[in-house]
Amino acid sequence: MSDKLGNLSELRSRLFFVLGAFFVYRVGAHIPVPGINPTALALMFEQQKGSILSMFNMFSGGALMRLSLFALGIMPYISASIIMQLMTVVIPTMEQMKKEGESGRRKISQYTRYGTVVLATFQAIGISLALQSQTAG
Repeated sequence: MSDKLGNLSELRSRLFFVLGAFFVYRVGAHIPVPGINPTALALMFEQQKGSILSMFNMFSGGALMRLSLFALGIMPYISASIIMQLMTVVIPTMEQMKKEGESGRRKISQYTRYGTVVLATFQAIGISLALQSQTAG
């Protein structure tokens, strides 16, 4: 009986964590990056309708159009996960690490998180440079 109650409290704490993370993401998706002119940004998105920029905006749930703090969404993590999965097939040491069991999977997960930070940095720089060139030209 106490085992079931322990599982219930763990489930409750995990549920509160997920709800809290979702709340933080939703709030952060509506906080614009400081120094952005929202009317110029809206005009630029209107001009770029149907381009790759509008596709990125769709994948970010509209956060890119608002140029919010969390505009990248989960795209860098998904990209890093796909890259790591491909690397475990191509690179023999990564494949061996995958076969090591739980410790190998933890290492791969850690590398995925590092890759996420690197990809997010490059994507953020790319978006900022693209927006800068759009507004300057």
